[in-house]
This record gives sequence, structure tokens and C-alpha cells, in this order.
Amino acid sequence: MAKIALGLGKLKPEGKIQLAKDIKTGMTSNANTPAPSPSLAAIGTLTTTAETKLTVVNALEEQIKAARLDLGNALIALDAGLTQEAAYVQDVTGGDAIKIATTNMPIRRPSDPIGPLGQVLALIVKAGVNAGELKASWKKLRGAASYEVQVSADPFTTATWRGVAPSSKVRTVIDGLTSGAKMWVRVRGIGSGDPGPWCDPGTMIVP
Repeated sequence: MAKIALGLGKLKPEGKIQLAKDIKTGMTSNANTPAPSPSLAAIGTLTTTAETKLTVVNALEEQIKAARLDLGNALIALDAGLTQEAAYVQDVTGGDAIKIATTNMPIRRPSDPIGPLGQVLALIVKAGVNAGELKASWKKLRGAASYEVQVSADPFTTATWRGVAPSSKVRTVIDGLTSGAKMWVRVRGIGSGDPGPWCDPGTMIVP
């Protein structure tokens, strides 16, 4: 036995209204449905009401869309005015915090001093995509503008470490290594002051 599937939950308002019109058309003078319940007149009234309400909503949404655009433009103009006003206050007060406070303008909070760089943490060394490559990644270090990377053959000593290309990101690819060799990798942060301490080294067999 066939089951009717109106799918009303998946239809948008326009789709529901059109479906109601189609059904009303299909059931008008249909010998298979001689006494519709509710009546087709009632369905027609419900459809007209829904269509009228949808027209109102669509009109309001267009008004809201235009109003939001107007608001956006007004806020852009306000931003420009406040930015210009702030520049004036900054200039006329000479940056005096007490004088600026009298204008009710917020004052930028001074940055906390970073201090000495800490140790790079969470170093992970993996095999690279190509032969002779290793991939290294680590956790971002506060205050580090870049990272110095060194490698050493196994076993490593103070004298066996050599530098490779530094990285401005928290990852790097080290190439030109000997396949099958066991290599060690270490990283430290570089900032405005002294470099940070070297991280605990990681190791991997070069593919």
C-alpha cells in the first residue's frame, strides 16, 4: 500500500504554499476524492493566509536588510570620527594618562614584559615525505620571533650539533640528510634578547 509523504518538515514556506496550491488543483473535481476533509475551500483559505503572511515577512526582511546596511555605513562613519577624535586627544594631551582619562577614552594597557625566553616544548620529530627528510614541529613559544634548529648524527655531543635553516613557524622540514642514519634534532627560540635554552632533543631514523 502506498503511503503519502508530504515532506512538510523539509519544505521552505514558498514550497509549502506551492504544494498546497498543487494539491488543491489536483483534488478539484477529482472523482477519487469526492468529499475532501478539510474542504478545498478551507485549504484555499489557509493557503491564502500563509501566502499573505509570507509576503509581509519578505517585505520586512528586505527592510531589515536595508536597515542593517545603513547601520553598517553609520558605524563605519562613527569609527572614522572616533579614530580622528582619538588622534586629536592623543596629540593635545601629549599622551598624559591623567588628561586622557578625563575624556573617558580607554587607555591601552601596557604589554607585560616578556622577560627571558623559555624553553621550546613538545618537540616532535617524524620521517619526511621524501628520502633524506625529517619533519619537526613544536609548541609556539611566547616572545619568540623565530626558531633556531640544529641537527646531529648519533651519538650527539656538544661538537656534533650543526645548524640548519631557521624557521619563523612552529614546524620545519630538514632535508639533505643521509637515509638510514639516526639523527637528533633540537630547537630554541630567538627573540629580541638572548636566545632561549635548547629544548630536549628528539630523534628519528632518516627515511
